Amino acid sequence: MSLDLTLLGSKIAAHRMELSDSLEDVAAATGVDSKRIAEIEAGKALPTGDEILILSDHFRCDYKIFLSNDPTPNAPPTQILYRAKNDDFSKEDRRAIRDFLYLCETEYELTQELGRITARFAFTPNGLPKAQAENAALAVRAHLGYQDREIARDVYGDCRKLGVHVFRRRLGDSNISGLFIVHPTAGKCILVNASEDVYRQRFSAAHELAHALFDSDAVARVSLRSERQDPLERRANEFASAYLMPPALLRQLPDPANWSDDDVKRRANDFRVSCDALGIALNKARLVSYAQSNHIRGLRVSHTDKVDPEIPLSLTDSQRRRKSALLEQGLSEHYVSLCFDAHHEGLISAGRLAEALVPWSNLPGHLNRWKIHHLRS
Repeated sequence: MSLDLTLLGSKIAAHRMELSDSLEDVAAATGVDSKRIAEIEAGKALPTGDEILILSDHFRCDYKIFLSNDPTPNAPPTQILYRAKNDDFSKEDRRAIRDFLYLCETEYELTQELGRITARFAFTPNGLPKAQAENAALAVRAHLGYQDREIARDVYGDCRKLGVHVFRRRLGDSNISGLFIVHPTAGKCILVNASEDVYRQRFSAAHELAHALFDSDAVARVSLRSERQDPLERRANEFASAYLMPPALLRQLPDPANWSDDDVKRRANDFRVSCDALGIALNKARLVSYAQSNHIRGLRVSHTDKVDPEIPLSLTDSQRRRKSALLEQGLSEHYVSLCFDAHHEGLISAGRLAEALVPWSNLPGHLNRWKIHHLRS
């Protein structure tokens, strides 16, 4: 079957424009001449096999997309996200989102290869939005086996147990807390802005999980700090609060009206949330007055006291450095484990392993130490 060069060219152009790349940008990144790329996009030239591989690597997509005459480019629904912010996503953030989706696609493929398919959790909302949020939080906690007085610490692990892909990557736009996308292949995917405070990231992950439960028909959503009055955003915040700080658990605590400032900070740190989030939750549970809530919200947990759920205190210094290096590059131990497990079991080649990890080129030393530790354990 001969390739439809016009269709092929349109697919390459669509992927380039999704990243807001110019022809010169792609040429500089790939070594393929800009005039050559223009000819390919115009359907006037057949790319070589090497050019297909080079371009697909740059666009972080499956090269087979370009070798099919399928009229659909099979691109993820990122344009919905971009339209939500009037297309003002920076080039750097577009690249971060494309990398994130590549990780989700790869993680999905590896779980399929390894047979580690997670039964996806479904929830049918009933009643008013606040009741929907609280009932969903109760259902999720029950599904995950949490006891009534147990605090949900690892929200990222919980998302994965529910069949949702979750990654943290730095975004330049500080107004973006997180993104939710229903990927056509990988399914539900959450991106958390890693530029934010570690406890804010945790709340954002729970917030995006609410969108995964309630709003998957929207295909994609971007959560902006400036849209707190949006009904769907408010419901997602209600869910995150009830999941991380169940009202029933808050009511079992000593009277918060008598807490000192140090008590507030300690309780917030126990829940792994900000004082701001705790103050709001206590007020909504009718445990403190509006004035008391505002005072609590104005306090801050010391940065040195905060604990990242993916870097628990139980780790050694070397383990913390290793995991911190992965997170800094937008990876997770879960993802890297899948990569090495699939390679160790002969399910993927060394080349595929490198393809899944090497784009983050300053990681080899950390990954080598991680591999040795992983295979010994």
